[in-house]
Amino acid sequence: MTADAVTWIGHSTVLLEVDGARLLTDPLLRQRAVHLRRSERPAAVPRIDGVLISHLHYDHLDIASLREVGRDVPVVLPRGAARILRWRGFGDVREVEAGDVVEVAGLAVHVTPADHDPSWRPGTRPVRAVGYVADGVFFAGDTDLFAEMAAIAPVDLALLPVAGWGPRLPAGHMSPEHAAEALTLLQPRLAVPIHWGTFAPWRAPAGDDGPARAFARAAAEVAPDVEIRILRPGERLELAQPTSDNGSPTMSTGTL
Repeated sequence: MTADAVTWIGHSTVLLEVDGARLLTDPLLRQRAVHLRRSERPAAVPRIDGVLISHLHYDHLDIASLREVGRDVPVVLPRGAARILRWRGFGDVREVEAGDVVEVAGLAVHVTPADHDPSWRPGTRPVRAVGYVADGVFFAGDTDLFAEMAAIAPVDLALLPVAGWGPRLPAGHMSPEHAAEALTLLQPRLAVPIHWGTFAPWRAPAGDDGPARAFARAAAEVAPDVEIRILRPGERLELAQPTSDNGSPTMSTGTL
């Protein structure tokens, strides 16, 4: 793994730092989105070199958050969705679909499938969700478990959704147990659970880390060789170089 660090901002928003470049996934940088609330405003993110959008649902493609990142920052999003941003003044918008490879900030980003209901916004047709692999880091976006994950393997780090934001988990999302099963297909060295505990409908969440802990327990059963790191919102996981005695990158955590 050559990535330097990842920071879980919250929900599906992850800051990936690679060789001085910073990529941000599904930015949601507000305390509320539609009917969802979060308890605290996330920490301000640094300069961003590129944004990866998985799909068009409002908790993943948030226009106000993208404006905060900057209209001149390259945004990669699923094919059929570019007009949503272009007519709002975003200057570098790149449409992709599963199987594509796009260069962002000097990094080759591979676009992967996702098993999630096609989403749409006014002015678009239904758009298929995607995931991304950047420098050995797999960002799943929103997806259910699907057999073709095995074709993505192996990856160094898997960022996997393990919950939703309400009392039930609809189709197109992985439960903690399904996310653990995904590890057997993806074969990562390290996994970080995301998409849990940040937002709740109508009121701020209580910060329950139950889904993340359930994922870690299930992973220990089905994929014991995979290291699981549970981060809190704003926590940074450094994938440090030099390596440890066994040749693996050493790791430490901190805040952004």
